[in-house]
Amino acid sequence: MPIYEYRCPNGHVFEQFKRMSDPPPEQCEVCGASPLELVLYPVAIHYKGSGFYSTDYGKGKQPKTKEDAGAPKPDSGGSSESKPAEPKKAAEA
Repeated sequence: MPIYEYRCPNGHVFEQFKRMSDPPPEQCEVCGASPLELVLYPVAIHYKGSGFYSTDYGKGKQPKTKEDAGAPKPDSGGSSESKPAEPKKAAEA
């Protein structure tokens, strides 16, 4: 059950713990004034990345541009071809 906060015209603020289907109070609990105003507070929302959630709309493969098509991709070996490493032979004496 949610907690509702109400404000009267005289500035008194009070809370009520009640069901959503229960009717709102008609007068202030402190001074008896009416009408009452329901006090609403904003919720905290954090936007991350390009979607609403950080996991939304995963990043797929990006299309290559003309500049990227001709340039080799940098890798740890320094060459664009991968060759298996050859074992070194021991020097015969």
